[in-house]
Amino acid sequence: MRVLIQKVTEASVSVEGKIISHIGEGLLILLGIETEDDQSDAEWLSGKISNLRIFDDENGVMNRSVCDVKGEFLVVSQFTLHASTKKGNRPSYIKSARPEHAIPLYEYFKTKLAEVSALPVKSGEFGADMQIQLINNGPVTIWIDSKNRE
Repeated sequence: MRVLIQKVTEASVSVEGKIISHIGEGLLILLGIETEDDQSDAEWLSGKISNLRIFDDENGVMNRSVCDVKGEFLVVSQFTLHASTKKGNRPSYIKSARPEHAIPLYEYFKTKLAEVSALPVKSGEFGADMQIQLINNGPVTIWIDSKNRE
């Protein structure tokens, strides 16, 4: 699994011009699932993300987690995070999981994230044409891949 995490002041996702999810302070998580991913990837990522210390403390130092600040999560499926641009100019998405594999893992990830963090987890609509609006706070944007665990 790959995630692109953005610390936000607020974020929302719309489908067909209607806002379907909105959060205040928290993390926007773009989640890409590949064919080799399983529940252990979701479990590791949910713990890692919940404990990332990327929110400012009283001294302006990034020393608090989303749990510490009682933030929210907005999780949006994004198969393009597994794009390969090695050959030619048209990205290949062959590593991205098919919906029958990706949807259950997407749902499992959201469940584990809520369980580990005890915070609200909102989401986009899997497979829909979504529009995302956000105010990136910092800006802070972090890339994590469960296979590299860096």
